[in-house]
Amino acid sequence: MFNENFSITKIQKINRRMFIISTAKVIVFLGIITKLFSLQIHENKKYVTLSDKNRLREWRLPPVRGDFLDYYGNVVAGNLRVYQLHVVPDQVEDFKYVMMRLKKILELTDNDVARVIKKKNSQKSWETLIISENLNWEQFTKITHFLYELVGVKPVFSVSRNYPFKENYTHVLGYLSIASEKDIINNEIIKKNHVPGLRVGKTGLEKTFENELIGTNGIQRYEVNAYGKRINQLDFKKGTKGKTIQLTIDTEVQKLSNQLLKGRAGSISVMDIYTGEIIAMHSSPTFDPNLFVFGISQDDWQLIKNNPLKPLTNKTLSGLYSPGSTIKPIVALSALENDVISPNFKVNCKGKIEMYGQTYHCWKKKGHGVLSLKGAIKQSCDSYFYEVARKLGVDRLSETALKFGLGEKVLNNIFNNEKKGLVPNTEWKKETLGKGWVLGETLITGIGQGYILTTPLQLCLMTAQLANGGYKIYPKITIDKNQDTFEKIKHTIQKNSEDVKEIKDALKETSEQLLNFINEKKHEPLYKNPENVKFVLNAMFSSTNEVRGTSYSSRIDDPKYQFAGKTGTSQVRRITEKARELELKTMQIPYNERDHALYVAFGPYKDPRYSVSIIVEHGGSGSATAAPIAKKLFKLIIDRHKLREKARKERKLKI
Repeated sequence: MFNENFSITKIQKINRRMFIISTAKVIVFLGIITKLFSLQIHENKKYVTLSDKNRLREWRLPPVRGDFLDYYGNVVAGNLRVYQLHVVPDQVEDFKYVMMRLKKILELTDNDVARVIKKKNSQKSWETLIISENLNWEQFTKITHFLYELVGVKPVFSVSRNYPFKENYTHVLGYLSIASEKDIINNEIIKKNHVPGLRVGKTGLEKTFENELIGTNGIQRYEVNAYGKRINQLDFKKGTKGKTIQLTIDTEVQKLSNQLLKGRAGSISVMDIYTGEIIAMHSSPTFDPNLFVFGISQDDWQLIKNNPLKPLTNKTLSGLYSPGSTIKPIVALSALENDVISPNFKVNCKGKIEMYGQTYHCWKKKGHGVLSLKGAIKQSCDSYFYEVARKLGVDRLSETALKFGLGEKVLNNIFNNEKKGLVPNTEWKKETLGKGWVLGETLITGIGQGYILTTPLQLCLMTAQLANGGYKIYPKITIDKNQDTFEKIKHTIQKNSEDVKEIKDALKETSEQLLNFINEKKHEPLYKNPENVKFVLNAMFSSTNEVRGTSYSSRIDDPKYQFAGKTGTSQVRRITEKARELELKTMQIPYNERDHALYVAFGPYKDPRYSVSIIVEHGGSGSATAAPIAKKLFKLIIDRHKLREKARKERKLKI
């Protein structure tokens, strides 16, 4: 009985254990089935993606930057294809080993390796490290061959900026450099298209038009093996190239400007007096912007940075200079417009005038004798313009100067380094310096000295608006398909001239309607009486083309090239009585104490189309240094006029 019960108990235990084991098996099996179902059905996309990440690699290609073209369609800033080598330290098991292999494969120097390691230590481990930005083809193929043993290393096709005309366009175009953290944070478009090594505009038009130029990324997808080596390209999405921007500049005139200022500090500006198109805008000295493309060397940077002639400064836009005698045509026009003097008003120049115990000298020590207004402009008599300024007053002079383009930015913030300059008046001095204006300051303002400061481009605009008969123009450095044509501008000016005459004839008793007309019109007249403008232009012609004119030695007799202009000499220091007695020549004066040489001109005289402003820092007199430059410039400018007109008409037909 006992054995039977024992057997039953034993069987029951075995059955219970078998049940538990079977149940456990079923539970485990169901769990496996459930997990497999979950993996293959519910989480299918997740694991397919993870699998693809192990099997596929995606590369964002650098955006292809848009080109800059000159007026004739020549590329002045384009792109070159380059090969780069990138490493992601986070993906490298043994960075030291990788660097030793790269050193051997690429024949890197110890300094190269040290530079890479220093750069690696200064950034995050997951950030891409650029080993080389400009591999040659042999190096690129070597790296590709050994890629299977260089985990985390990526050879990359990239693009690099190229400036074929080197130093000729530096201050117009600017240059590119690696996008900084600030660039990425402040600009969403840069942030969206950023890839390691991306370069963005730092100065000039490259910076101004960054958002239009940058383009969009291309994307490549590759299948890779277990070692990360590319096996097959699966997909390629082409990026969009940035916008191509065409400039108004003539490269040949720009190049000549560079040559004429070689070894000097200064500026040359050339402008179409009707369309406002800038034909040349050069600042000297300059440098090759290609030096910045792959990172400028310390030696090159120090040479540029420490050059006493300041090549980093765009003198055309940022240089502020007393205009000297180049302001005298505006002083004369203002006096005529305000009926302060007539063209026959005479002054006897004795070489100096005395006023309230202060002596004001003329540049000609023994004086010019008795002169009328035309003769005073022609011979640039300071004594005459002291008297004109005294009668006119600084406030009325300021009003005319502002109207003709001084004291305001010329290119409407296209360049962030353009300065406004300063055209002083009595209110400005009271508000700024807390002092009242004195008569002596009016006198020296009348010869372009004292507080008044202008940029070379402002002087070019001032001359252009005189040369076109006294009408407002709108300067530009890029070509806009919607801009007014030369023919339309000429028609508008002609119509405005006729309207002014009709209104003046009908309203001799009041000028209110005339003033309203002037304020509302495009290319509005800047004068009250066009005869006053004609008189000033004729006097400028005398200054260049008649005996005793200050720029007579730089004249061109051929009517095709004949131009009219006004010299200027801007003092940079007060001339002492001792210095006057010594009568030192320019070369005998220390460089930094020499006067600046200026010249403004327009041509051809009979049918003017272009204005020029020239400044040579510490060049001495405008007649000896700046005016001869204009002579060489006008020959090229006028010779190229037909080519420019042909290009303009062809572009008009395409539109």
